[in-house]
Amino acid sequence: MVKRKTAIKIRKAHRYLGIFLGIQFLMWTISGMYFSWTDIDEIHGDQFRQDPIVASAFKDLISPSEVNLEEAIVSVELREIDGEPFYWINGKQLFDARTGAEKKAISETEALKIAERNMLPELEVKGIELIEQVDNHSEYRGRPLPAYVISYETPENIKAYVSEKDGAFQTLRHRDWRWFDFLWMTHTMDYEGRDDFNTIVLRAFSLLGLITVLSGLLLWYISSPTIRKIKKRNK
Repeated sequence: MVKRKTAIKIRKAHRYLGIFLGIQFLMWTISGMYFSWTDIDEIHGDQFRQDPIVASAFKDLISPSEVNLEEAIVSVELREIDGEPFYWINGKQLFDARTGAEKKAISETEALKIAERNMLPELEVKGIELIEQVDNHSEYRGRPLPAYVISYETPENIKAYVSEKDGAFQTLRHRDWRWFDFLWMTHTMDYEGRDDFNTIVLRAFSLLGLITVLSGLLLWYISSPTIRKIKKRNK
C-alpha cells in the first residue's frame, strides 16, 4: 500500500499541475469547440467573394516566347488586370500579353479593379494602402509583398489583399477569421507564426498534461474503496 506521505505528495503535485495547466486546457477546449462549430468556408470569407468569377476572353495576344525574357519559360499564367491581359511568367515577371512590355507593378487603381472583380459588388471601399513589410503576427503573414490592402465599410472589418508585383488577388480577412486565427494560436501554442506544431511550449504542456492525467488515475487507484476491497480479498 502507498504510504500516506507519498499519497499526499502525489495529491499536491496533481493539484498544482491542474491549476498550472487549467487555463491552457480551457483554451484547448474552447478553441476546439469553435473549430468544430464553424464553417471553414465562412472563415475563409467565401461569403464576401463573387462566385464564380466570370473569365474574360482576349484576342490578338502575342506568344509568350516573344517577350523579352532572358531565361527559358517554365510556367505561364494569363491574368486580367483592369480588363487587360498579362502574362505572369516563371512566377517572377509580368508582361503585357499584347505588346510584350514588362509591367513592374500595378497601380492603386488597378488593385481596386482586381478587388472589385473578386469581391461582392455591394461592398463599399473605405480606403486603400500599400504595405511593404509585415511581422509574424500579421493577418497577411507568409504572402507576397508589397501588397495593396483594400478596406471595406462593413461591421466585419473586411480587408482584401492584392499583390503589387503580379496583380494577383491574394486573400481577404474579416472579424471571424481574426477570432479563428487567435484561437488557432492558443490551440497550437505557436505564439510567433501560428502554424508550428513542434514548439517546445506545446511539447512541454502536452507532457505535463499527460502527467496530470496519470497522477489523477494513480490517486484514484490508491484511494478507491473498491480497489482496497479487491486487495483485501486477494490476501
